[in-house]
Amino acid sequence: MLRKLFVKLALFGMVTALVSSSLKSSASNPELLASTSTQDPDTIVIADISNNPSKKIKRYQPLADYLAEELGQFGVKQGDVEIASDLDEMANFLKSGIVDIYFDSPYPAMIISDMSGAKPILRRWKGGVPEYYTVIFTMKDRGIKSLEDLKGKMVGFDEISSTSGYMLPAGMLIEAGVNPQEKRTATSNVSADEVGYVFTDDDENTIQWVISGKVAAGAIDIGTFMEIPEASRQAMLVLGESDKVARHVALVRADLKPEMVEAIKTILIQMDKTAEGQEVLKKFEKTAKFDNFPPESSIERMRELYELVQNR
Repeated sequence: MLRKLFVKLALFGMVTALVSSSLKSSASNPELLASTSTQDPDTIVIADISNNPSKKIKRYQPLADYLAEELGQFGVKQGDVEIASDLDEMANFLKSGIVDIYFDSPYPAMIISDMSGAKPILRRWKGGVPEYYTVIFTMKDRGIKSLEDLKGKMVGFDEISSTSGYMLPAGMLIEAGVNPQEKRTATSNVSADEVGYVFTDDDENTIQWVISGKVAAGAIDIGTFMEIPEASRQAMLVLGESDKVARHVALVRADLKPEMVEAIKTILIQMDKTAEGQEVLKKFEKTAKFDNFPPESSIERMRELYELVQNR
C-alpha cells in the first residue's frame, strides 16, 4: 500500500521524506540499523520528526526527564530525545529500538505504524485541543460558493505528509465529487473537469497565497484558520469542513514490554492531575493532557482516505 506513496513523494520532489538515497546507510537499511542499535535499557527515548532539532529537543526534553523519573521501577535512569529527519528514519528508529515513544498527527502516525509496527496507545491534546479538522477556504470576492465551484481552479495544500494540509482536504474533494489533481506550480494549467492542487510547504504560505490570489482556495486546520486576524478572516468564506480527527497520537515501538507500555500510559494520563505534570505538559507544546481513546479510529480513517486518494 505504501509503495504508491513512496513513488508519489519522489515525483513531488520529496524523495528525502521517505526514500532518500542521501540517508545515512544505517537509517536506510533497517537490518543494519537494528544490528547497530544504540538502545540503552537505562534510557527512555521519545521522538518526533523535524527540520529544527534544537527547537524540538528543548520542548521534548522535560517530558523525557519526567518519564525517566517515573519509570525507575523498570531500571530507567534517564530520558532522551531523538529527532528524525523524515518518516523513513523514524520508522527505522522505532523498529530498531532506538526510539520508544513517537508523537504525530494521524496521517503520518498511520504511515509510521504501517512501516514499523508501532502501536498507537493514547490521544495527545496538543495545543490544548483533543481533535481538529480541516477547512477549505477562499476569499468572498472570488465568486466561489462551493467545492464544486473549484473546478478549473487551483487550491493550496501544505505538504504531502500532512494530515490537515493534504490527506483530509484531498479526501474532502474526492468525496465532494470533484477531481483533485496535483500540479507542479500554482500557474500550471487546470482543466475544467478537475481541481488542481499545489503544495505550499507551509500553512502561512497557504493563507498568503489565497489572499494574494496565487491560488483560488486553500486548506488549513481550523486552529490555524482561527488565528488569522479577524479583519482578514471576515473577508474569507469556508467552503467545506473535514471530519474531526485526533489532534495527535502517541505510539510506542512494537516490542516494548506490555507492562512498561501500561506504566507509560498511566503516567501520561495522570500528568495533568499534578502541578509538576501540568508544568511539563505546558512546555511540551502546550499539551493539555493525554487520554484513552480508540486510536485506530483516526488512523483507520486516514487509511480509508489514503486508499480513496490513491485509487481514485
